[in-house]
Amino acid sequence: MSLTELALLVVAGFGAGLIGYITGLASIVSYPALLAVGLSPIAANVTNTVALVAVGVGSTAQSGRSLLDGDRRRLVIGAVASLIGGTVGAVLLLSTPAEAFEAVVPFLVAIAAVALLVQPVLRRWATSHVERPWVFILGLTLISVYGGYFGAGAGIMILALMLVVTSEPLWRAALSKSLFLGIANTVAAVGFMIWGPVEWWAALAMAVGCLAGGWCGPPVVKRLPPGPLRIVVGICGLGLAVWLAVS
Repeated sequence: MSLTELALLVVAGFGAGLIGYITGLASIVSYPALLAVGLSPIAANVTNTVALVAVGVGSTAQSGRSLLDGDRRRLVIGAVASLIGGTVGAVLLLSTPAEAFEAVVPFLVAIAAVALLVQPVLRRWATSHVERPWVFILGLTLISVYGGYFGAGAGIMILALMLVVTSEPLWRAALSKSLFLGIANTVAAVGFMIWGPVEWWAALAMAVGCLAGGWCGPPVVKRLPPGPLRIVVGICGLGLAVWLAVS
């Protein structure tokens, strides 16, 4: 891999880390960049997962104290659900063909994006901000399975889930989303490091950029208005769904 390609991956990693923290759509930048430097789809997928671990590391390191100021019980339960789901997803990817699951990925991302766009309506429908912990646990586990298996759009799914079934504000939901997604990515990445076709130079270059982008994410998202940000995230999610459907 040339120095130019490595530099491209560092830049793409920074964009993926920043965009991924703010919108949950890191793979819309990182996955195509890995394909562009010549990786096969499967190699790009596992390398992408390994590199995106740095997003969770960077954003959690930047915002760890803010997370601990919230509902710690939810954090612990969410972390366990993410760990279990990410493990199951990685096992599925390494032991089964990817074609069947990839066929439904655009629909899953589109559903998450629509849920985010209509989030105020869904919250009113959900009996005025009543917490739904079991829906949160089950939903987070299933999303983490998907995150460990393929991952594109998993962040927006977690963000939509938290905004619909918890009373967390957008900025704290975004912090928690990065932690949970980071855990699912990390456990999947460990499996891919051992058994998957990871391109290590590409993963390292992208991880450097992802770490910086994830670090810059929390200060940026706190300064953005929640209403417009929710709409932008939802529209980006629909764009990602279309991209996955036609790619």
